[in-house]
Amino acid sequence: MDFADTCLRKALTAVAGLVILITPSGLAAQQLQVALDPARTKINWTLGATLHTVEGTFALKSGTITFDPATGNAGGEIVVDATSAQSDNSSRDNKMHKEVLESKRYPEITFLPKHVQGKLAEKGLSTLQVQGVFHIHGADHDMTLSVSVQADSNSVTATSDFSVPYQAWAMKNPSTFLLKVDNSVQVKVVAVGKMAAASGK
Repeated sequence: MDFADTCLRKALTAVAGLVILITPSGLAAQQLQVALDPARTKINWTLGATLHTVEGTFALKSGTITFDPATGNAGGEIVVDATSAQSDNSSRDNKMHKEVLESKRYPEITFLPKHVQGKLAEKGLSTLQVQGVFHIHGADHDMTLSVSVQADSNSVTATSDFSVPYQAWAMKNPSTFLLKVDNSVQVKVVAVGKMAAASGK
């Protein structure tokens, strides 16, 4: 083995070691899976209005995300219970469910992740761009979410703030002559879950 071969082998070994180090938990060449905890995940929404700001919540039904740290390819599904939407005002909530969300007809809101851009740190804070399909009120919409992820061992907390232009997405604006509301709603998600190597990979 000549000097050039020795140097090449050392360089390849160093690169392989670096890949392992920058992949969470050293899971190089493996897909990762994040299972969200509905009980610890909070989904809050805010709707601006002329007289005051309306605030409310949704409940997460389930959520599992799989992704390949090497390619960014992702899969899984996040499911939100549309029927759980509430703002602590029964009259307003009945109108929201009947006229805006039509939650009896469309009881679930889902997000299907397709690609994750960015590097997930094993510990500490990371910022990722998650591209996927947001499904609401019977229609699909391409969406890219900016997600801040705080990782600690196998536990992760992901936070994302985004706008849903519900009126542009063919949902009714509930404004009246006296009360005008914004044509988009602001949503903040704080999701808590566990991360591990995806089974069967």
